[in-house]
Amino acid sequence: MAISVAPYRMASSPTVTPERTSQTVRKPYPNFKVIVLNDDVNTFQHVADCLLKYIPGMTGDRAWDLTNQIHFEGQAIVWTGPQEQAELHHQQLSRAGLTMAPLEAA
Repeated sequence: MAISVAPYRMASSPTVTPERTSQTVRKPYPNFKVIVLNDDVNTFQHVADCLLKYIPGMTGDRAWDLTNQIHFEGQAIVWTGPQEQAELHHQQLSRAGLTMAPLEAA
């Protein structure tokens, strides 16, 4: 059996790549809001304790301010940040029994 091998040829003219006229615009990922809703089930103490336990950097005073906002205004944004972390905090607070709004893009 004979195998024919064709010689490798270079292109007769160089390939010209056009210059890029558009620039890449970097857009940051959106932040998401973790919102706790008021309910008739959880005590002020439980809500404040959960915020202290699950929200990074939360202080006792801030937890009580948010707890009062949840009670008197019906809801409060307790954390804002990247989606994956927002999902974690939302899940933790929900599992602790707090009434949560769906995550919202900020």
